[in-house]
Amino acid sequence: MIKVGDTLPACKLMEYVEVEGNGCSIGPNPVELPQALAGKTIALFAVPGAFTPTCSAKHLPGYIEQVEAFKAAGVDEIWCVAVNDAFVMGAWGRDQKAGGKVRMIADGDAAFAKAIGLTLDLNGKGLGLRSNRYSMLVKDGKVVSLNVEGPGKFEVSDAATLLGQAKAA
Repeated sequence: MIKVGDTLPACKLMEYVEVEGNGCSIGPNPVELPQALAGKTIALFAVPGAFTPTCSAKHLPGYIEQVEAFKAAGVDEIWCVAVNDAFVMGAWGRDQKAGGKVRMIADGDAAFAKAIGLTLDLNGKGLGLRSNRYSMLVKDGKVVSLNVEGPGKFEVSDAATLLGQAKAA
């Protein structure tokens, strides 16, 4: 499992982009690590799945509500990562009004979750292999703080905890 001081692995995640930029940018776009992390401080949190009860009612909304406080604490971007496809993450972001506040990043095949050792096996519950629930503060690609939840818990990966760590970093 990844730990404080480690560098995030070179993985390709995906993000659904709704506004046109350079070229044909509308739709799923690659988010290449470590390029996307270079020179930035990222508040990254992961959830087991988009549109799931705790993720939709508590986890994502907490980060959306605290976006200005995170910026004041020196965080450049907030990322929500889930083992869903980019279309689902885009729809969930629209539903939660995350646009311009939280980047909704898809780890469609769980490559990132596997690479950092934070997978959650929900095969018996019809959800397959997912990401564990966690949060981390990442500076220039390195993990500064890491908060991994126990099974079925939502106690340490919330926005308030990571915001406190960002202020202290």
